[in-house]
Amino acid sequence: MPKIIILPHSEICPEGGIVDAQPGQSICKQLLDAGYEIEHACEMSCACTTCHVIVREGHDSLEPPDELEDDYLDKAWGLEAESRLSCQAILAEENVVIEIPRYTINMVSERH
Repeated sequence: MPKIIILPHSEICPEGGIVDAQPGQSICKQLLDAGYEIEHACEMSCACTTCHVIVREGHDSLEPPDELEDDYLDKAWGLEAESRLSCQAILAEENVVIEIPRYTINMVSERH
């Protein structure tokens, strides 16, 4: 069973975290199911960038992004080569280490 290792984020998980994950499901869904309140303004439909994460380890184990995800990633704050929309990044059998960026381009958030 793969694990999602979350690097510390000042608001979402100051201590970092580990989620026992299921292969074949998105990183975003599994974080939400585990109680981590990652933003997902489009309800995981690949129509925004609020669930942007940077996959620090295990990036190559994920299916590559499709053209739509790539188009949205171009708009993400703090884009890096290992960036993914967590709603589109489907886990395989390997662990992944993710960083949740400090900011998103979301102008409206229910948490603020």
